Amino acid sequence: EDESEEEPKLKYERLSNGVTEILQKDAASCMTVHEKFLALGTHYGKVYLLDVQGNITQKFDVSPVKINQISLDESGEHMGVCSEDGKVQVFGLYSAEEFHETFDCPIKIVAVHPHFVRSHFKQFVTGGKKLLLYERGWMNRWKPSVLHEGEGNIRNVKWRGHLIAWANNMGVKILDMISKQRITNVPRDDISLRPDMYPCSLCWKDNLTLIIGWGNSVKICSVKERHASEMRDLPNRYVEIVFQFDTEFYISGLAPLCDQLVILSYVKEISEKMEVECCARPRLDIVQPLPESCEEISSDALTVRGFQENECRDYHLEYSEGESLFYIISPRDVVVAKERDQDDHIDWLLEKKKYEEALMAAEISQKTIKKHKILDIGLAYINHLVEKGEYDLAARKCQKILGKNTELWEFEVYKFKEIGQLKAISRYLPRRDPVLKPLIYEMVLHEFLESDYEGFATLIKEWPGDLYNNTIIVQAVVDHLKKDPQNRTLLRTLAELYTYDQRYGRALEIYLTLRHKDVFQLIHKHNLFSSIRDKIVLLMDFDSEKAVDMLLDNEDKISIDRVVEELENRPELQHVYLHKLFKRDHHKGQRYHEKQISLYAEYDRPNLLPFLRDSTHCPLEKALEICQQRNFVEETVYLLSRMGNSRSALKMIMEELQDVDKAIEFAKEQDDGELWEDLILYSIDKPPFITGLLNNIGTHVDPILLIHRIKEGMEIPNLRDSLVKILQDYNLQILLREGCKKILVADSLSLLKKMQRTQMKGVLVDEENICESCLSPILPSDASKSFNVVVFHCRHMFHKECLPVSNTVSPVQFCNICSAKHRGPGSAILEMKK
Repeated sequence: EDESEEEPKLKYERLSNGVTEILQKDAASCMTVHEKFLALGTHYGKVYLLDVQGNITQKFDVSPVKINQISLDESGEHMGVCSEDGKVQVFGLYSAEEFHETFDCPIKIVAVHPHFVRSHFKQFVTGGKKLLLYERGWMNRWKPSVLHEGEGNIRNVKWRGHLIAWANNMGVKILDMISKQRITNVPRDDISLRPDMYPCSLCWKDNLTLIIGWGNSVKICSVKERHASEMRDLPNRYVEIVFQFDTEFYISGLAPLCDQLVILSYVKEISEKMEVECCARPRLDIVQPLPESCEEISSDALTVRGFQENECRDYHLEYSEGESLFYIISPRDVVVAKERDQDDHIDWLLEKKKYEEALMAAEISQKTIKKHKILDIGLAYINHLVEKGEYDLAARKCQKILGKNTELWEFEVYKFKEIGQLKAISRYLPRRDPVLKPLIYEMVLHEFLESDYEGFATLIKEWPGDLYNNTIIVQAVVDHLKKDPQNRTLLRTLAELYTYDQRYGRALEIYLTLRHKDVFQLIHKHNLFSSIRDKIVLLMDFDSEKAVDMLLDNEDKISIDRVVEELENRPELQHVYLHKLFKRDHHKGQRYHEKQISLYAEYDRPNLLPFLRDSTHCPLEKALEICQQRNFVEETVYLLSRMGNSRSALKMIMEELQDVDKAIEFAKEQDDGELWEDLILYSIDKPPFITGLLNNIGTHVDPILLIHRIKEGMEIPNLRDSLVKILQDYNLQILLREGCKKILVADSLSLLKKMQRTQMKGVLVDEENICESCLSPILPSDASKSFNVVVFHCRHMFHKECLPVSNTVSPVQFCNICSAKHRGPGSAILEMKK
């Protein structure tokens, strides 16, 4: 189960077309891959050139027996072929250039120089019992030279750049073609394995990295330059094994994949029936090399044709550099493995029913995917959720997946209707851009109306009224109300529908019947004041405070007189309205102040006295009559005092309320000596009243007047404390007077000194000043003439001769102007003579 949840890294397909025809009659023995084409060798000595789809483009009859190896140069213009009967051919695919040689032993390998197309690189190597290098020299003759011999048959060779790597029965060698020196020998690990049955696999990752697979051992070797100080007689290059690890199965081929390795493995297993070892399906593993081990990234078992009969040597792995294409060759099959792209990733996610991840992957890679469309994946996802019964999630995904496609929206809505899940999709239906056909929305509303009144009301509230035919829905609601006339939800919804339809009068009636809080908002929003003129009582019964505020805020639309008239039969509501009106403006409802007296007396006595105090329009006689009838003492006292009958008011306080403190407070407010006399006379035979007067009268009336009238022998509660308080109050008054006197004297002295300093200052007199009497310049134009000028402290100036003759009794002169204006005396401060 865990393996099934692991996404494979590679995808596989058989190489068909011409390859299928070839392998029906023949068997594949080897193959070489070029970026432009493939070269396939068979057991019957044929070499086929194929395109990447497996179609045959050329055929060569090389030998009647098995082709052992095919080699191509980098340009793909020259090919080397060797066969089991010892034949070696090197020829140009597009030229007449050709080399033929037949050896007396099977030739297992051949490798042409990677740059064979160039004239100075006309070289190739062959391997049988010896490793021979052929070079074309003088007169186009081929000259052979032995590179290595004596260690058994040469089983594999790979030429990259200036390095040749080959494997024989003893191990792997690398030859530097520049120095013609062998730079390493990597011995075979498991010598128990037959080298012809378990051949060595060689692969150059780059010009300096060789990958070796033999048996179940993998080594990754790096060719490095030797430091000059270490040279001596050693080659200038050496090889270091950077990674080495063992695999679970025998290796049939190797190929690099970025920093990872692709390994083709030959597998044997124990048959459950026969209990003997037999061949199993080969495996293609991707591993991450580590210094002494490896980490398996993925592992796939391949079902190739005839795998039960194959041996380790029958499998080969070739790859196309730069394209991440891997070819698995077996006698009866050629399988191509390639890295999975985003389309493959989405395929796998869809296969595993991971639609959410598939949709996300498609959105991220929408510019690169070729096979899939986001919309198709999204629709499949919706269908999947519906099948699972996750209707709400499926409906929610419709918003994102269907977008603005109205046709798809309508299709999905009908699909949800068929499965009875219209309610699930209702919350997510588009309401603006796009807008679906009205029929869709009406269908959903009818579904709710039949089974869920609350849900129906919610949709009516949330959906704009132009989405559906309002008349149809109104009629449907009316039909349902016939069965359930008192259903508040349906009534409230019908009112909203009437509002959408601009039938505000009907909506208002329903809201008032329901006593719904939105009634005031509806009136304000749609200016329905003309419709509520005869519904004021209903509004007041529902919420008197809001109703009164609304009526007072809109006096221009519903007059005060109209409201009072409508409330005539409901005096308690009339009082609420008039009371709030009075609070806002004491004068607006003045014509109703007389009516308000009885209303306050009946429904709101605590506010009657404040009303009487604040109102300047209520008739006092009428108010006094009502208060006396109802025995409202405090209000009667106030009215009597306001009408000037203070003695009757005081008498009422003393007789009715018997509250000396209130009586004293009243006397203080009136500040009338006769009232104090009446208060003393009334209290003289009542000891508790006398105590109250003694405690409070001291600052308003001389206490001696009260004390002299107290009869001898009368017991007065707390008399001692009262007398002490009187003395203390008197003492406090004396102290206050003395303190005030000191402050007054000090202030007078300070002001006197200030006045003296001011009067002693000089006064500027120049030609701009004039005589206040004759209005001529104060100074003469001829400075040589004598003159007399009088200047007062008030800054007024006169010629002395212009002033009246001073009184002989009081020689002090005063400014005529200031004296006339009653500004106080302005005695002369300076007399100038010359």
